[in-house]
Amino acid sequence: MENSNWMMEISKQGQLEKLEKTNEFTEKYGLALSKEDAELLVQKRADSLKEQQRVEFGEAILPKIIYEFCDSDFIYQQNYAETMGRLQDIFYLYKNEMMDEISDDELLHFMREQFDTVCHGDVEYLESTCLDIFSQAIRAGYCGHKRSDGYGEYEKFDIVPRWEKEIFFETLRNLGLE
Repeated sequence: MENSNWMMEISKQGQLEKLEKTNEFTEKYGLALSKEDAELLVQKRADSLKEQQRVEFGEAILPKIIYEFCDSDFIYQQNYAETMGRLQDIFYLYKNEMMDEISDDELLHFMREQFDTVCHGDVEYLESTCLDIFSQAIRAGYCGHKRSDGYGEYEKFDIVPRWEKEIFFETLRNLGLE
């Protein structure tokens, strides 16, 4: 038992160092994790992996999430650590929901695209609507998200209704409220 605690502590230290290193990149976007935030996120990772009954070998996903999302207009210092923690939880949940039929990078790119466009930074909407619908499609065999070379174009998955200004004003006119 003593050996496993030692190994877990080494792993935790490695994760903390990697999170600290992300600050060098994210500072240009006005974002940085404090030591306490990083420790909390590492613990949140362990809790999330346990809850989702997942094992993660090699690199942790959180640095990838940070690099993918740090330049979003919807992430700022005041919500940075909390948002990264939620995105990490959502990532693990939907890796399970999609039965690992989608790569980490494909899921992260889809999450970012939806977060910035359809969700306008709403993490709850990303989780409960966009990713729920997408995971159902993936389980049903949808594969338009795959890129032939990993970087090329892919089919947009866009069945989530969006708010449109003109339709809103037209509805107001029809209701006599404008």
